[in-house]
Amino acid sequence: MSKRIRRHRDASKHHRQSSTQAAQGDADGSWVPRDAVGILLVSGDPYLQEEAKRIVAAAGGSLRTAVNVTEAVHGWDNADVVLVGSDIRELPPRRRAPTVLLGKASEGDGLWRLAAALGAERVAVLPEAAAWLARHLSMSGSPDPGGTVMGIIGGSGGAGATTTAIWLAQAAAGHGVSTLLIDGDRWGGGLELAVTADEIPGLRWPDFTETRGSIDPSQFRDSLPVAGGFAYLSWPGTREPVHSPAADAVAAVVDAARRSFELVVVDIGRSREGLATLAWDCDRVLLLSKAHLKCAVAAARVLDELPPVDVGLLVRGSGAMAVDAPLISESLGLPLLGILPEMRGVAAGTEDGRLLEFGRRKPISRFAGSVLELHSVPELNGAIQ
Repeated sequence: MSKRIRRHRDASKHHRQSSTQAAQGDADGSWVPRDAVGILLVSGDPYLQEEAKRIVAAAGGSLRTAVNVTEAVHGWDNADVVLVGSDIRELPPRRRAPTVLLGKASEGDGLWRLAAALGAERVAVLPEAAAWLARHLSMSGSPDPGGTVMGIIGGSGGAGATTTAIWLAQAAAGHGVSTLLIDGDRWGGGLELAVTADEIPGLRWPDFTETRGSIDPSQFRDSLPVAGGFAYLSWPGTREPVHSPAADAVAAVVDAARRSFELVVVDIGRSREGLATLAWDCDRVLLLSKAHLKCAVAAARVLDELPPVDVGLLVRGSGAMAVDAPLISESLGLPLLGILPEMRGVAAGTEDGRLLEFGRRKPISRFAGSVLELHSVPELNGAIQ
């Protein structure tokens, strides 16, 4: 879409190809690559080797196994996909990061710490994530990278990440970009309540609880509610207890979203659950901090928990007691992408489902347009396609 997103998408196509490429569906609904994908597994763990062999066979790929990094060096950069087992603790010099880190459920949170250290793009906990990994590898054979998935997370509570996500989705849709807004915070009370005061028919997160395997992109797109020109997938704005989809169902939803829309905006939320699932599916994450010292410190801690993806900084508001936004940017080591203006009445608008009204105001539309670099529809569409 924008120059910034286009630059990121070009880099993603070369370095993160397997995480963003779309699938081609066959008649029975399975997903297979156009050509056999060359997959390199680097692991000396017999269990991970056997699981990888079974999964790659199901995905229609071609597997080569190296028991250590020394053995893997010569074929590393020629592989379409690089899988690394949790028994590997360091990478060969000047080699691209692995596509997926494979591990076991017994290894717990240590897997995500290792993935961050190695720069892995995804984590697959086996055997639970076997179906997701097979689908992920199958999609690696398609040349179409699909849409851009952009996550937003607040550096502290009350930073305004949900509000910002809504306004960015609204701005993109207003420029003719097919856009989906995903509510990633099941403890947030339902993003839909801030989008509209109307009850709009369509699927919500609990409807995907029983999802198994791939989701048809066109059916997925047509099943979602629409407001402000964009589709959205929300947690229900009700008091009734809800069931959460499993991690593989969430991955299937994001895969379908990427294949269905040009831009997917994800309100990640600040829970461990969102960081461990949705954040890893993002091509870029926007970290939103209020312009105060305590909030900036909290944002630094959130930054440490993010997966190894492209991260940019948004700063909310200014004032006599505020910390200078460029100073926050410098201290976090992140590019400053925009300053979210303070708007009187936003809190009440959130309660009344009127945030879209504020999104049409010039200060907000200028902010969103600057962040997404929305210049003109022809340039936008050409960048996405």
